Parts: sequence; C-alpha cells; structure tokens
Amino acid sequence: MGIKADFRRRYYRKKSDKKKGIEALFTLDAQFEVGDELAVFFGRSGSGKTTALQCISGLLEPNGGKIVVNGNVYFDCHKRINLPVQQRSLGYVFQSYALFPHMDVKKNIAYGLKGWDEKDREERVNEMLQMLEIKGLEDNYPSQLSGGQKQRVALARALAPKPDILLLDEPFSALDRVVRMKLREKIKEIQRELKIPVLFITHNHVEAFTIADKIVIFHDGRVQQIGTPEEVFYHPKNSHVAELVGITNIFTDSSVIKDDEMAGTLTIGCENLKVTAKRPECQVKERISWGIRPENLRILPETDEAISNENTFHACVKNMVNKGSTKTLALEIKEHNNLMIAEISDQFFESLNLKENDRCLVRIERDRIVLF
Repeated sequence: MGIKADFRRRYYRKKSDKKKGIEALFTLDAQFEVGDELAVFFGRSGSGKTTALQCISGLLEPNGGKIVVNGNVYFDCHKRINLPVQQRSLGYVFQSYALFPHMDVKKNIAYGLKGWDEKDREERVNEMLQMLEIKGLEDNYPSQLSGGQKQRVALARALAPKPDILLLDEPFSALDRVVRMKLREKIKEIQRELKIPVLFITHNHVEAFTIADKIVIFHDGRVQQIGTPEEVFYHPKNSHVAELVGITNIFTDSSVIKDDEMAGTLTIGCENLKVTAKRPECQVKERISWGIRPENLRILPETDEAISNENTFHACVKNMVNKGSTKTLALEIKEHNNLMIAEISDQFFESLNLKENDRCLVRIERDRIVLF
C-alpha cells in the first residue's frame, strides 16, 4: 500500500551565511506518495530530507498535515493523532549505525523483539543473520566489526520486527566505494523480497540513480520533483533539479526566438547566446530555461570549416582540472561572455593538445539540450 504524506514543519535553523549564530525560520512542506518500492530522498544538506524522515518516524512532530503508512494513520493534525515512535511499525537505520556497544550482534538484532517468545525471537534473529550474510558474527561486539559489518547489523536490527516501512538516513556515507556497492545491491534485494516501502536518503547522485525506483527531489524545504531516475535525470522540472542531477551549464529565463513546429526545432536564448534545440512535445512557453551536461559538450579544434555548424561557438580555455580518467575544462564563450563547463576523456584531451588560454570550438548538439 505504501506511504501517503502531506505535512509541514516549521523550525529554526542556522543561516548558511557568514553571520554565525543567526537563526532563521525554515518551513518544510512535504507532499509525496511512495508505494512498495525503494524511494530516494535526494537534495543538498539542509533541504529537509532528514527532517521529513524524522517526521515520518515520529522523532519530530509536524505542525500540520497527515501521514499514512499502509492505511495506518501515523499523524493527522485535524484529528489530533500523533502515534509515538514505538507504535509506528517502522525500521530506522541511522548514519552512525547507533548500535549498542555493550551488546553483542545477536542481542543488538534481538533488541526490537521484546514481547516475542524465546523460540520465535531466536528464529527471527537467525533469519536476519542469514539474510544480511553476517552468520558467524553473532557473538562479536560492535567494536570488533568493520563499517560494512556494523551497517549490516543495523539493517538486521531494523528489519527484525517485520516493519511496514524502512527508513535509511545516509546509511552508506562512511563506507568505502566497494562496500557501498555491495550494500546497495543488498538493499535492493531486500526491498524486492519484503515488498515494503523503503525511504533512502543520500547526497550521492550516482547512488541515488542506481538504487532508486523513485526519486523525491528536495530543495529548500519543498519537494521539487518526483519520478523515476530516468524521468528526473532526462526531464528535470526546473533549474534546481537540473543542477542536482548534474547539469552544470544552466541558462535560466531565456526567450523563445523561433518556434519551428514543422522542423521540430526551437531557437532559444538571449542577446548574448542563442541555440537551436529539439522541440518538446508539450506547449512551449515564451520564457524557457535550458541546460547542457558537461559530458555532452563537444570540444573541437578551432577551424574555419566547423564554425558554420549549428550551435558551434568560439571558446577560450580558462581553467583545467585533472580528474584522472577525465579532464574538466572551464570554457569562456568568447563572443557571448558566457562560461561553460565541459568534461572530456583524458585520451581525447591529449589528442586536442589544449593548454590554458588556448582557443577551441564548443559544439552543442540540439538533442542533448535539456529544456525546463
């Protein structure tokens, strides 16, 4: 059945400017529905993701709205319902694992099984040890475990009581890349097996797009977009979402200069930069924003022949960053006084033989332009 949420919470938090100690009123306004699927809460720090998770769990009380999980009302402002944490059927895995240091693995997993008879509790703990592949560690204490093992124990403890929903607050942020990859696959496997809603917070866009069935984008306390990874990645609704999914070259509030329905193209821009894009199927607005991913910019040697091509501009290399297998270039579009970021393979970069302050051409393919 999943979760239906429409709630608000107002609270004070420190401002992100240089005025230390200054607090401002912040409002979280969360509206979303998640079925029996793995949904990622994605956004920058302070966008409201963790606060939303804590409101669902009962650790924080919203100021208004309603939260329903599998048909059970967890919170309803009008009916004055606010179930305490212990009455909400959920599992919660914290970033810090929150294991009890004085308990061994077996006792940590069994902690949420109070009230179960001894035989059922023993069977359930063994099921969790098997599911999370930590059989043989049951007599170990948290101090004797690796980060990946601790996270598996925390997951086992959260899942042991058979919750209706699983909440994961950046569970893999402290783990190395290989361990993260293995645990991501494990989470997906568990969700498919148990068929319960899983809400997963991450800042890592690679993690978000590889694990999610659905992505909920947060920005400044608001849900900006909900959709599949493909919908959010290829069709961001606004510049906030576009930037979050890796579109670093963003041009907001451009004008529609020419709308050619017959050719299926749209010429957009302003006085200093005009491009032709593939026309969207929806109705075109007079003002539109667009962007291009850094990996989708084509860098060419500066030749007179190429400049006649559509969406091709003279540029100057202002800065270069070596990322190992790729190079990131900051390019100034000379005629238009715009800066664009490009990412190209190390091998292709070597073939161009570019240095800082060298000139080149930048080409933007029309079907690579993202409109929002």
